[in-house]
Amino acid sequence: MSLELRITDLESRQAFQDDNLLALNDVVVAQQRTIDLLQQQMTALIRRQEELLGQFGIAEDEAPPPHY
Repeated sequence: MSLELRITDLESRQAFQDDNLLALNDVVVAQQRTIDLLQQQMTALIRRQEELLGQFGIAEDEAPPPHY
């Protein structure tokens, strides 16, 4: 294999790897946005649950019996 063909092959592989890295980075960014959104929703749900428990005067250690 000539040097020119080897260099062309290496350049082609590098371009393919660059494209893959960019695509993977896009996936990671999208996943992080999803995680951030889910964390915000979880925080809001926890706050809402605490509000509801406070309204009904139910303490966390006063859970109803299992047969309810």
